[in-house]
Amino acid sequence: MDPKTDKLVRRTTMIATVTASYFLLTADYGPEPNFLDPIKRAIKSTEKSVKDFVFGTKKDAQQSEISKLPSNAPEKHP
Repeated sequence: MDPKTDKLVRRTTMIATVTASYFLLTADYGPEPNFLDPIKRAIKSTEKSVKDFVFGTKKDAQQSEISKLPSNAPEKHP
């Protein structure tokens, strides 16, 4: 097998294993607090960071909207 393909297969397998383990461990606990909460918070935080990076934050959208207003128009305040 090509070394690049082998590396991709190994990484994909590792990620799939971690994801499956996480879902199997959390399936028994449900919404109650448990020892996996820090992992869940880290995943949610990373997800939010990626979304903010890709799509921009709401604050950035408001600033760009304000900058598009003509100078004689009244400013919008949130």
